[in-house]
Amino acid sequence: MPQFTRRRLLQTGLATGAALATARCGQADAPLGTPNNPATGPEVNANNIKDVTLRFIGTGVAQINDIRDKAQEDLGFNIELRALSTDENNQIAITQPGQYDMFDGEYFSLPLVVPSGNLQPIDISRVKNFDKIVSIFTVGEFNGLPVENAQGTAPIKVMYLKDKDSREFSDTPTNWATLIPFQYNADTLGYRPDLVDKEITSWADLFDPAFRGKTSILDIPSIGIMDAALVVEAAGLMTFGDKGNMTKAEIDQVTNILIEQKRNGQFRAFWKTFDESVNLMASGEVVLQSMWSPAVTAVKARGLECVYAPLEEGYRAWGGGIGMSAAMEGIKLDAAYAYMDWLLDGWVGAFLGRQGYYSAVPENARKFMSPEEWDFWYEGQAAAVDMVDPFGTTLEKAGAVRDGGSFEERMGSVVVWNSTMDEQVYLVQKWNEFIAA
Repeated sequence: MPQFTRRRLLQTGLATGAALATARCGQADAPLGTPNNPATGPEVNANNIKDVTLRFIGTGVAQINDIRDKAQEDLGFNIELRALSTDENNQIAITQPGQYDMFDGEYFSLPLVVPSGNLQPIDISRVKNFDKIVSIFTVGEFNGLPVENAQGTAPIKVMYLKDKDSREFSDTPTNWATLIPFQYNADTLGYRPDLVDKEITSWADLFDPAFRGKTSILDIPSIGIMDAALVVEAAGLMTFGDKGNMTKAEIDQVTNILIEQKRNGQFRAFWKTFDESVNLMASGEVVLQSMWSPAVTAVKARGLECVYAPLEEGYRAWGGGIGMSAAMEGIKLDAAYAYMDWLLDGWVGAFLGRQGYYSAVPENARKFMSPEEWDFWYEGQAAAVDMVDPFGTTLEKAGAVRDGGSFEERMGSVVVWNSTMDEQVYLVQKWNEFIAA
């Protein structure tokens, strides 16, 4: 992993904030949903626990009022949410430690955040479900194969610290974790089959002249450049040593290819936020683009066809988790550990699973899903009944099969993880040249 000086940290994490701006769906104000299983999670019994307030910062993926309300009901203390872009999230985590108690972030952001010293190492012996967390995070394996075979910042590379006072990542598991994972996914391209006259099977299809003026790529340098790398490599235009940690020469070459495609009119638009991606696809202005799972489901919720394509070259993955401010202690720290236990207990995993995300403890999430839901979202089986999202909207009719198939098929086909690169500052500079060209 790259070593960051404070000067480099600030340059990368703040001055070039667009590099990490992953403004996933802003769901903090989403309407209350109707989960299928009313079972509750663990309760906290501690003196004065009702007086505790945990202040969360994080992206809209999990900063959702429904989750907050359920946690408050089950745990007995107060929770405040702030839904931010990843850039804003990291800036606050790095420079304003007094503004939060809990950090909901992505693993690829940790090389920026951890050196600040503002996150408290997590004692995994205090997390009761830690031994049930999928091996992707705990030992860096999936189905017996090393996750590090995939390029980029695989979570295992930044999962552990060397000791309770360290700001250095450990190459091997320790008792001290950076974040406790709770969700993750495998991302790909989305498309409108009613507006596309062929099945999309390769990342290279984003450059197909047949779709000129009707494609889009996300304008988030750290992630957009990796999608672009998958496209140009699949198209045979260039190869990379490591798509998750490109050299300056590789960044130059892929940027030049992107600029050429842009000048040829291949792209209709570039999107930064979840809502932008949904609106572009739903309007038909774009028929093929980089997408996130809940954006695809949001398009479907409007009664439109949208496919999350299982591409032959594989997926780009990401993982998110919860960390704790270094300033927390006493009863507030106890509440933080109680929240992490609750987070892994299953209700949240099932709630987010109905949007297409995976739980860090699938066996617990399964307890809060109907057998039909589990078979559809995890087993890749045809839906025995209509599939409904957490907010009561029908996403798939009976008989539909999840794009990409089962959990094992999708996560077993990850070829690169979201990443912080050694040349992050240079990457942002070149990406901005592409967008401005």
